[in-house]
Amino acid sequence: MIEAVTYDFWETIAREAHESLMERRTRAWSELLRDSEVPPETVRRTFEETWRIHSEHWRAGRQFSPVMAAERAVEDLGVTVSPRLRDDLLDAFADAGATADLIVNDGLHETLSELRRRGVRTGIICDVGFTSGEQLRAFLERRGLLTLFDGWAFSDEVGVYKPDPAIFARALTSLGDVPADRALHVGDLRRTDVACARATGLARVRYRGSNDDEEDLPEADHVIDHHAELLAILDRS
Repeated sequence: MIEAVTYDFWETIAREAHESLMERRTRAWSELLRDSEVPPETVRRTFEETWRIHSEHWRAGRQFSPVMAAERAVEDLGVTVSPRLRDDLLDAFADAGATADLIVNDGLHETLSELRRRGVRTGIICDVGFTSGEQLRAFLERRGLLTLFDGWAFSDEVGVYKPDPAIFARALTSLGDVPADRALHVGDLRRTDVACARATGLARVRYRGSNDDEEDLPEADHVIDHHAELLAILDRS
């Protein structure tokens, strides 16, 4: 009997809108750096390099928080900035994530509402990139979704990334110490979502409605293209 369902955030709960967060940050910083004669191409390359560093840390399981990313990007611009401009750049970096209008994937709201009606607890297990867990929760609150989740574990707050079992353990604790064998995790990535759920004893569902991960790693117990398909899986559990 499944008592709790946890969800990955990026590509599972929501995805970037037409204007990506990288584009939003590039535009914001380019405006602030106009008098410093830093072209948008340089800003973009700086963010791409910072994201590459983040990805290396993420795969190695070493923390590289949004604050660390913003500070690293300022240092890598290659120009001297005043303390005031530095603060403005850091604020703009964070604001791009805080005000982003992401796209919630189809069927999520209805599925979460049905899970609540059934008494199934729901949580979030998220590896953050340049946007903090606090900002992602604020987005969910603006969209009327936060109250449909009973707990969460964001990597910048827990201090580890998936597939470290500690982030799954934190999420299950936040849901009332649900036993792992009575929980199910929904996520899009085999290396993090599927692998860690398997290692910690959760049932695994890979959601490919936004991103179809083709990494050559073990598959989940179930693969779905729409969130509503989860309900049929639970009916068979």
